[in-house]
Amino acid sequence: MADPIHDMPDGLPRLRAVMARLRDPERGCPWDLEQDFASIAPYTIEEAYEVADAIQRGAMDELRGELGDLLFQSVYHAQMAEEAGHFDLDDVIAGITAKMIDRHPHVFGDESRDKSATQQTADWEAAKARERGSAGVLEGVALGLPALTRAEKLQKRAARVGFDWPETDQVAAKIAEEAAELAEARDTLSPEKIADEMGDLLFALANLARHLGVDPEAALRGTNDKFTRRFAHIEAELAARGSSPAAADLDEMEALWVAAKRAESRG
Repeated sequence: MADPIHDMPDGLPRLRAVMARLRDPERGCPWDLEQDFASIAPYTIEEAYEVADAIQRGAMDELRGELGDLLFQSVYHAQMAEEAGHFDLDDVIAGITAKMIDRHPHVFGDESRDKSATQQTADWEAAKARERGSAGVLEGVALGLPALTRAEKLQKRAARVGFDWPETDQVAAKIAEEAAELAEARDTLSPEKIADEMGDLLFALANLARHLGVDPEAALRGTNDKFTRRFAHIEAELAARGSSPAAADLDEMEALWVAAKRAESRG
């Protein structure tokens, strides 16, 4: 007997039916039946990063697929929530729809659209603050964010109530202070304390990025990509010589690194 799912038209109802079948206790997939919110959450984060990666590379065909994977994550969590009696996908959609209407009174209400993107961002944050009510200033900054991104968001929240260095030079001085403390910790303190000092330095660096208007997570991703490109150049050049990084010395690899930098700057 043919499965009716095969005859359903493409769209969200069919996707929901697929998800429900995967979780069906009698006919579902054993792997999917074993999953819960905690076990699926890492996949949700991974799919979000894969969306960002496709965007960064301008890979529109891949982006279509990655957005589908990310959408499926929302459907997956909503299905598990429905099974547990918490909410369903319709509740999720209704909630986000209402939020977008409420957060855009200059589009769906009587407010003027004649304001800058900066003012709209400030209004958005003010609306979020009203929704938090009497909650603490730093409450609601997701624990699951990448550490650099979370550091930036925590600092932005604190800055809105005046807890912030007024000058960039003061932030730079704090970085020098934290770097010196880390160097001292290296020789005198425990591994735990060294890790603590390293965290302080990274937090200060994220603060400087915020003051300079730089997304620290995006900046580090860019540097990771740059490092990958240049190291690939080292590997390719060494391979052409019948060698490899493991067989080369540091001076030889450093010279190839400098050559890769020069080639990029000329490009």
